[in-house]
Amino acid sequence: MKYVNTHEAKSQLSKLIAAVRDGEEVVICQAGKPAARLTAFEPTRKKPRLGTGKGKVVFQPGWDSQETDAEIEAMFDVLKDSETP
Repeated sequence: MKYVNTHEAKSQLSKLIAAVRDGEEVVICQAGKPAARLTAFEPTRKKPRLGTGKGKVVFQPGWDSQETDAEIEAMFDVLKDSETP
């Protein structure tokens, strides 16, 4: 951990940021007492919330019928070669 006064922090901020990026922690002192800590920025990751899409997708009756499957197969030529008679 490196301790610097505010004047040094102002004049050498780029170097201090480089040191922090390399894993060092810097404490900025004012009147000889620690006032702030300079550390690497770690972005917060948002955790996915389950159920946020609830009610946004509505399945119509018959969405999983054989007729619907046949329409999809016809549109995309799906499973034509892999089907066995």
